[in-house]
Amino acid sequence: MADNLPSEFDVVVIGTGLPESIIAAACSRSGQRVLHVDSKNYYGGNWASFSFSGLLSWIKENQQKTDVIGECEDWRKLILENEEIISLNKTDKTIQHVEDFCFSNQDLSEDVEEAGALSKLPVLGVSDADGAAQESEKECAPVERALPGAESWEPEKTAGSDPASATEGNNTEITTESESSHNAALGKSTLEMGKTEAAPSEISAQEPKKITYSQIVREGRRFNIDLVSKLLYSRGLLIDLLIKSNVSRYAEFKNATRILAFWEGKVEQVPCSRADVFNSRQLTMVEKRLLMKFLTFCLEYERQPDEYQDYESSTFAQFLKTQKLTPSLQHFILHSIAMVSETDCSTLEGLQATKKFLHCFGRYGNTPFLFPLYGQGEIPQCFCRMCAVFGGIYCLRHSVQCLVVDKESGRCKAILDHFGQRISAKYFVVEDGYLSENTCKNVCYRQISRAVLITDQSILKTDSEQQVSILRMPPVDLGQPAVCVIELCSSTMTCMKDTYLVHLTCPSTKTAREDLEPVVQKLFNLNTETEKETENEKLEKPRVLWAVYFNMRDSSGIDRNTYDGLPSNVYVCSGPDSALGNDCAVKQAETIFQEMFPTEEFCPPPPNPEDIIYDEDELAPEGSGFSSSPETKPEPLLEECISEGSTTVEQEHSEG
Repeated sequence: MADNLPSEFDVVVIGTGLPESIIAAACSRSGQRVLHVDSKNYYGGNWASFSFSGLLSWIKENQQKTDVIGECEDWRKLILENEEIISLNKTDKTIQHVEDFCFSNQDLSEDVEEAGALSKLPVLGVSDADGAAQESEKECAPVERALPGAESWEPEKTAGSDPASATEGNNTEITTESESSHNAALGKSTLEMGKTEAAPSEISAQEPKKITYSQIVREGRRFNIDLVSKLLYSRGLLIDLLIKSNVSRYAEFKNATRILAFWEGKVEQVPCSRADVFNSRQLTMVEKRLLMKFLTFCLEYERQPDEYQDYESSTFAQFLKTQKLTPSLQHFILHSIAMVSETDCSTLEGLQATKKFLHCFGRYGNTPFLFPLYGQGEIPQCFCRMCAVFGGIYCLRHSVQCLVVDKESGRCKAILDHFGQRISAKYFVVEDGYLSENTCKNVCYRQISRAVLITDQSILKTDSEQQVSILRMPPVDLGQPAVCVIELCSSTMTCMKDTYLVHLTCPSTKTAREDLEPVVQKLFNLNTETEKETENEKLEKPRVLWAVYFNMRDSSGIDRNTYDGLPSNVYVCSGPDSALGNDCAVKQAETIFQEMFPTEEFCPPPPNPEDIIYDEDELAPEGSGFSSSPETKPEPLLEECISEGSTTVEQEHSEG
């Protein structure tokens, strides 16, 4: 295998997490020779998604901390006298305190297996395209316009005032006659398809179907369970990058449909858009006017400094108390719109967070967030695919023993892999988890507490079962962090029918179970089927069928000078952070790329296929992994792949 690898590259990237994958794609797009390796047998690292059986294997590996790849015994003989080495980790130490629990009926017999079970993960291989293409291709082009009829909090702008979305303003307000008729037909068909998914209120009042553990195992391939739980802000850096680079054609997205709040012991839906505010039955007319007035102020707060400058040294929560807002409105704004800390967030930070939330309204729907179908783990793979399209080489299950450093210059010259092959490069990008304890001895890491639940009902039952909801739970006790809860339905292609996938995330103060179980107990019923349930538990709380807790290392925001003895041409990428969005990963990837190649554009749009002139020797052979239809047919707008209804999404996927 190793003999087939070239011995020299421009950039070697170790780890396939989101920032590393973006860097690899950007380098390959700019014409650099890229080798992208990962010691794991799956893409994404701590950003990955797993089927249920895949997650069980991941849990077992992290509980046992096994080292599956051996090493070449003679690799140290390849080091010259004027060279020294920086050893890399052989075992992943970024995951701790993994605990899993089953609350459903465990009627599992030994012969029950995952239906159609195939290895999701590719075998070790080297290729320009095939290595990055996993399972079926799910293609979609970027959204460059707002959805017809989507509501926006933004004030009206003149055409061309927003270069990144020049047609957005026109599309929400003004359409041609033909566009209007098309949009009307589209709206009609969407409504008709929506009827099939909207269950009548009588059905929602019925008891949920009983799901056994054997059913979960048998339908395990229906699950795509993320290790890290995030959403995409519709005007965030990641969406802008997906559009600019045209990587979005490799993914599909679904709108988050509900913003929820936990108020006075129960879960409520938060009215955020103008229509939601005025149609809300939970707000009085006075509260509606107060809320509208405050949200309008937040959009233009920079123009009214007199309103907040006296409170710049105060917390945002204290500032809200001066705005004649009722306690419930203060709670909604603080925890469900701004999504900031009650004790640590300044007034200015709170206003900025509220404006960001409102600024994202109306681009692709009436919430600010998008979720990638099949899980967050699709996004790193999309960038890996782009890298492979432009010539990057991928090797999974390919461990790197060490970095080889020239003593005189202090620069890294090469890597040595577990086959004993020496591979030279100009630049090296390494995910933090691969660095040894000796290199990281001065680094102080934070931790993220994570929980993933499979439940039988939604935390807020409505007529429509297909909801993607986000809830920010206030701290249970003083000094505890707030907990972000994201609930996914089956139309996101992350769980089986009649179940929900619930992700809980917060910065760690203790183990994940200690941090998150109090919130789980507030929202869910943890009794097993053999235990007696109270009437309130039967009628109100969804039941947890299965759960896993774990702590994940948060290596974001670390100064590279903190790492000991790191050569100047070795760049470190952090793992996931605890924030809801992906801005940290995108900023880091762009910063590292610009440091390596300051004169190159970061992820420019790919050329149109019609504009490419091939020499005869450069023509791609038929049947190659990425020479098929995506590059030869007109691309639809990504908005066509952002669906509100599960029926529409499933039809698009089956037809694709």
